[in-house]
Amino acid sequence: MKNIDMYCLSIYEHTLPIIKSLGYIPVGLGNDNFSGDWLKDNSGENISHKNKYYGEYSFHYWFWKNRLHELQDNKWIGFCAYREFWGNKNSKNKENLNDMVLQDIPEEWNNFDAIIGEHRSFNSLKELKFSKIIKHGLISFIRNPSVLFNKHGKISIRLQFDMMHGNGILDKAINLLDDENREEFRNFTRNEYTFARGNMFVCRSKKLISKYYESLFPWLERCEKIFGFDLTGYGMTRIYAFLGERYLSYWFTKHTKHLLWPVVFYDTNKKINENKKN
Repeated sequence: MKNIDMYCLSIYEHTLPIIKSLGYIPVGLGNDNFSGDWLKDNSGENISHKNKYYGEYSFHYWFWKNRLHELQDNKWIGFCAYREFWGNKNSKNKENLNDMVLQDIPEEWNNFDAIIGEHRSFNSLKELKFSKIIKHGLISFIRNPSVLFNKHGKISIRLQFDMMHGNGILDKAINLLDDENREEFRNFTRNEYTFARGNMFVCRSKKLISKYYESLFPWLERCEKIFGFDLTGYGMTRIYAFLGERYLSYWFTKHTKHLLWPVVFYDTNKKINENKKN
């Protein structure tokens, strides 16, 4: 990819040819089962052993501690994943990945410091899995029954998080955030209804990226002391990744001149497995 270092994160070795065909830097997460063609998150100073809980952020931690200082400033640095890519707005082919995803820096990016994904909202209970609401968010649902009767009603980031991951989890975490961001992030989660999904961003300032990590990771480490790692179920096991996902939208909205950009969902692992069957 031209004029940008784009890191594509994966947990599947066999996605390598597709990632390399896009001109992206392949990143293997969380284990040693990757060939030498991959950049891995388990060397140097790392939290690779926490990948199960941190998701993409095990690499972001590695990148912060081991790679960021080596890179040229004022050059775009971006992150995507094996099933979530930055979209090509001019694409007319919804089957060809190379046509669907971004291959060069759009001119309009030059007016911004950072790019984050177009926000997604949960505008009704239909968009949430009812089983998860019953398991994790029954208390929140009882306290906010209006969302059941208003099919056009909006669901705040906080309410959605409570329903999907457990009542009060987000507020407990926010209590541990630094003084500069704590109450603003709390208000953001209560008053906003959309957020950028996928723990993806693009930025051309090493200083901004470092400031983001310097705020994020100490906070997540403090959260570990109350949530720990004896966690079960997808919604709780990856709790640190989900907290980071909400925080990303807030932090880049507050601290950068940013642009929202479409994200393309294309599961390369699923596509490879389907092709093997045919």
